[in-house]
Amino acid sequence: MILLRSLLFIAAFYLMSVLTCLIMIPLLFTPRRPLARALRIWGGAVTWLLKVICDVRVEVRGLEHRPTGPALIAAKHQGMFDIFGQLPVLPDACFILKKELMLIPFFGWYAGKDDMIVVDRDGHSTALKKLVRDARDRMKEDRQLVIFPEGTRSNPGEPTEYKPGVAALYRELELPCSLLALNTGVHWPRKGFKLHPGTIVFEYLPPIPAGLKRAEFMREMQTRIDAASNALLAEGV
Repeated sequence: MILLRSLLFIAAFYLMSVLTCLIMIPLLFTPRRPLARALRIWGGAVTWLLKVICDVRVEVRGLEHRPTGPALIAAKHQGMFDIFGQLPVLPDACFILKKELMLIPFFGWYAGKDDMIVVDRDGHSTALKKLVRDARDRMKEDRQLVIFPEGTRSNPGEPTEYKPGVAALYRELELPCSLLALNTGVHWPRKGFKLHPGTIVFEYLPPIPAGLKRAEFMREMQTRIDAASNALLAEGV
C-alpha cells in the first residue's frame, strides 16, 4: 500500500507541478509579489497532496518563534519538502540555493524571478561577498532568509558538518538567527520514492540573539538544531 500510494503521489506531484509551472508563465512578466503568492499556493497544494494521498500530515510547532519580518533562519535539511513545506508558512521566504538548481527548467526561472539567492559553492570569498550583499538587499524587502547550513540534504540522525556561510550572514546582518528543526526525511526521504505515513514536523526554536562570537554561534546553532531534530526522531511521529 505504501508503494502504491507513493507512486500515485509522485505522479500527481509532477503532473500538478508541470501544470502549475505552465499556468504561472505570465507571472514572469509581472512584479515579484504575485509570483511569490503563487509559489505559496503551490507549496500548500503539495502539502495537501501529501495528506490526501500518503497520509502524511504537516505540523508546525513553535509558531511564537516563527519570524514574520526581516529575518535569518538556519534550518535542518533532509529533503526537497524543506522548501515546499515552508513556502506557505513564512510570509515571504527567500531561500539560499546552489547554482545547479537554477538549471532546472521552470524551477530556475521562478526562483530567479522570486529573487532567491543563488550561491556558487566553488566561488569561495567572491561567492561569500555576493551572498552577504544579496542578503542585505533582501532584508530591505522584509523577507525571511532561509539557509541550510549543512549545504546539502542529510539522512535523519546523520551527523553532518555545518558550513560557515551562515556565520558570515549572522555577523554582517546583525540580526538574531531563528532556528528550524524538522523530521522531513523520515516521511519523504532524500533518496528513493517511498513516502511513509505520519507527521512531518517543522519546529521553530527560540532564536539565537545577535552579537555572539563566531565559534560560540556555530556551536550553539548546531547543537540546538541537531538536538531538536533528533528529539523529533525519538518521538516517532
